[in-house]
Amino acid sequence: MFIVVLVAVLALMHFYVWTRLAKNTTAPGRSRYVATVLFLIPTTILFAGLIGPRVFDTREASWLAWPGFVWLALVFYLVLILLVLEPVRLVLRRWVSRGGAQPPAHDTDTDDGSAEVNRRMFLARGGAVAAGVASVALVGTGASIALGPPKVLAVPVRLGRIDPAFNGFRIAVVSDVHLGPLLGRSHTERIVRMINEAEPDLVAIVGDLVDGTVDELGSAVEPLQDLAAREGSFFVTGNHEYFTDETGAWLHELERLGVAPLRNENTAIRRGGASFALVGVNDVAGEQRSDPPDFDRALAGVGPSQARILLAHQPVQVAEAAQRGVDLQLSGHTHGGQMWPFHYLVSAAQPSLAGLSTVGDTQLYVTRGAGFWGPPVRIGAPPDISVITLHADQ
Repeated sequence: MFIVVLVAVLALMHFYVWTRLAKNTTAPGRSRYVATVLFLIPTTILFAGLIGPRVFDTREASWLAWPGFVWLALVFYLVLILLVLEPVRLVLRRWVSRGGAQPPAHDTDTDDGSAEVNRRMFLARGGAVAAGVASVALVGTGASIALGPPKVLAVPVRLGRIDPAFNGFRIAVVSDVHLGPLLGRSHTERIVRMINEAEPDLVAIVGDLVDGTVDELGSAVEPLQDLAAREGSFFVTGNHEYFTDETGAWLHELERLGVAPLRNENTAIRRGGASFALVGVNDVAGEQRSDPPDFDRALAGVGPSQARILLAHQPVQVAEAAQRGVDLQLSGHTHGGQMWPFHYLVSAAQPSLAGLSTVGDTQLYVTRGAGFWGPPVRIGAPPDISVITLHADQ
């Protein structure tokens, strides 16, 4: 059903853009035929790219994914900008009907030679050019941000139950790397280098690391073995880890690389005689794979006075965390919205879009993620690696 709805929405978006950019700006005949063919080429690549991962391996699918997803971003912003221009277009059409505009000189690519038809064609082309220029500028800027290095954010957090021995303890939080057809080994190498340069005490990878199989992406993930943190590197599943049947295989591969999965379990992080509980729960998508989050199991054995820092992919899991006395939850999933105005849709589904907030007595920190999903574009949501510095709140 989801695929059917997605295809229907994409088809409507493309038909609307074709109408405004091809049909309304050309006369029937050769020019409209050429414009339609030029429009259909990237559209076909997009739909082929959507099914590519199910037919081809990751490397082959990337040849379709790059142009297809860039085109998808362009179409999305063309739709938004053209909709914004609709009221202007309607007002100018009435003005044109009253003869308030002059036709462009020597314009012959119209249905007939009437001045009104020429004027309408001129306005349609002007709107198409304006929408095209604005969309290309937005997508180009967003692509440079998405493909550039993540920002390293310094985030101080005060916790009431953390022992003062952990003052200055640094946790590097990275999420939503999304290795797959568009992002590979070089992206992982850059993330590892940036994390190591931050010199954290602990690394937390909070889900959505991969979009593919171990055979396809094992080499892309391999640089994680170079992560350097005194207390180690830890991982919890995101929803994308359940999109294939290789969840278990990926967890074994991460263990081999020195990244410890926390599957509804906890481990004690110690400094001298002090400790806090690092807790990890599975993503809510695991419910569809008989691998659901289990907070009771994850918190088993944690003392009532011990500080609890939870790794959970989706911010929405904070509701259960707050009921169980978690001090700090570290999450991702939202991408910070990735492409405005999706910020508003994500905010409606999650308690926080990005940054530090509070739910009950639990603090929630949400990273915008270090990669992207779908279009290689980020607008209003730059990627980040967050370095949480703990302080005792006394």
